[in-house]
Amino acid sequence: MTRLCSNCVLPETFPGMEFDSPGVCSHCRTSPVNETGLDQKKRYREKFEVLAGRNRGGDYDVLVAYSGGKDSTFTLDIFKNRFGMRVLALTFDHGFLSPYSVKNINRAVEALGIDHIMYKPNFHLMKKLFAISAEENLFEKKSLERASSICSACMHLVKLLILKLAFEKRIPFIGYGWSPGQVPIQSSVMKVSTEFIKATQNIIFNALNGRFGDAVSPFFLESGQLAGTKHNIYNIFPLAFLDYDEKVIYARIRELGWEPPQDTDSNSTNCLLNSFANEVHQKAYGFHPYAFEIAGLVRRGVLSREEGIKRLNTPGNTEVIRMVKERLGLA
Repeated sequence: MTRLCSNCVLPETFPGMEFDSPGVCSHCRTSPVNETGLDQKKRYREKFEVLAGRNRGGDYDVLVAYSGGKDSTFTLDIFKNRFGMRVLALTFDHGFLSPYSVKNINRAVEALGIDHIMYKPNFHLMKKLFAISAEENLFEKKSLERASSICSACMHLVKLLILKLAFEKRIPFIGYGWSPGQVPIQSSVMKVSTEFIKATQNIIFNALNGRFGDAVSPFFLESGQLAGTKHNIYNIFPLAFLDYDEKVIYARIRELGWEPPQDTDSNSTNCLLNSFANEVHQKAYGFHPYAFEIAGLVRRGVLSREEGIKRLNTPGNTEVIRMVKERLGLA
């Protein structure tokens, strides 16, 4: 049986894991004592509020990566109703959105009165990308500690697409509905310069172009668009600097017509691909790809250790996994 940290849920198979004599992992021992302090949250919230007051876009103030899951739905509401921003939502339909999620997306954007783009890329590209990612990791090895190779590949395209749209439409903020376990509070308000966009594009282009050629070109800004331009964008992760309570989140988004999907796994509320991606990751690397996020939520006191262990040990829907494999040509 795999040994777990006695404080969070990280397993002994997690990269670089070390336990002390009481069984506490190295991540728990090195986490700042004031990591979730109210003063720190207040500081980053106020930092964002100042930036929001100084930076307003043309038609929109913030572009939100909207998956249709519980956290991103709540994030839409935060930007619209708490911070009073003009919101554009972008959903990346990779071909495996839960039918429940599609209904939730339509209900939420209508209830909130938000403009919304549903972007559905060429499925032949997505099928090839996910099939290859099931066999190998296309990006930096470090990324495997926080996400499966399949999810990492998907998120790289999402980030490219949303950066491109924000840049082209001169939108000053990009919002992500990532939980406090996915992003440290120190990264909750991040400036994205033109130079950073160039560097990010180069890394992803080098990883993908050889395999997929011109099929990935629509996700990239052309070099001429970036030349001589000084348009700064800020990545904002509001759930990291605001109170995070799943009961509050579920209660609010139900008011928007959001309903829990009945076909996703215990760690996703929007994606049918997730169970298969988790299975692939666990077989290849020996630990659950959500272990780092869940451990962070447990460490921050927003999720009990028992609930964290339950989420990591609940198996995915075998019928959904079979369907995904067939759709990817991997059955």
